[in-house]
Amino acid sequence: MRLDEVKRGRVERNEGGRRVIEEPGNRVIIREKDRMVIRRDEGRAFERFSPNAHTRDLGEGRRETWFERPDGTRVYTEVDRNGRILRRWRRDRGGRDIVLIDNRRFYRNVGIGIGVGALGIGVGLALAPPPMSIPRDRYIVEYEDASDDDLYEALSAPPLGRLERGYSLDEIRYSSTLRDYMRRIDLDTINFEFGSFEVARDQYPKLARLARTIQRMLERNEAEMFLIEGHTDAVGSDEDNLTLSDRRAESVADILIYEFGVPVENLVTQGYGEQYLKINTEAPERLNRRVALRRITPLLGEFSDR
Repeated sequence: MRLDEVKRGRVERNEGGRRVIEEPGNRVIIREKDRMVIRRDEGRAFERFSPNAHTRDLGEGRRETWFERPDGTRVYTEVDRNGRILRRWRRDRGGRDIVLIDNRRFYRNVGIGIGVGALGIGVGLALAPPPMSIPRDRYIVEYEDASDDDLYEALSAPPLGRLERGYSLDEIRYSSTLRDYMRRIDLDTINFEFGSFEVARDQYPKLARLARTIQRMLERNEAEMFLIEGHTDAVGSDEDNLTLSDRRAESVADILIYEFGVPVENLVTQGYGEQYLKINTEAPERLNRRVALRRITPLLGEFSDR
């Protein structure tokens, strides 16, 4: 699917004073005043990875989707009516559960069956920026120049400062200050053509080292979670850039999963459009059309077997 096809398939409405744009490919863009985010139904997204995926209704708008691997392992995701992850876990052949995400505590007082408009898109976290006590090139690791040990250090490092509690996945996704507590890897070898969210096949091998590093992390702790972030340059509309960035993050995740065997359940993706330019320019800039990766396990806190 190309961007022009996505644009032709958009359906727009107003809901609760917010502008809601439904897109083909399981995405919804929500705009409220000067803030805009993109969401997708995480239950439906899970179904993409297995032809034998099963879904059952849990009531109150909740759904549980699961699939089984050839070795008998089952992977589960529970979502609310809007497709937000309430819980994600893996059950091995012996019946042992490895919890990856548990957001139920955060949504208990919100009402699981509410509509998109009632959710809002703000994340009001009163966090101070993290203290920068390390060199910038160790905080933001440029993939092309990094050794395998550099990559592992960036992903295995603890937060840069003390955090008061564990956070929900939505808080992590939509608070840049919170995400900044974790180091990141900028995949500067994977660039996208203007207006494209596809990764050329000849670029796939460039992700092999990243996949090995993630697998190395999972050998240490099988409950690790990683966020893949998509970004664009400043050319084009906010809506187009947001969907491009989200689909770029998903494209990289798909390669890690299908080509290199990274477990789908250990990855989440999010697009940010042109909000966080690497090169501060309004002109077309290949370096701004990029994807980055962070480990977010320590931000999720005490809710899983870490």
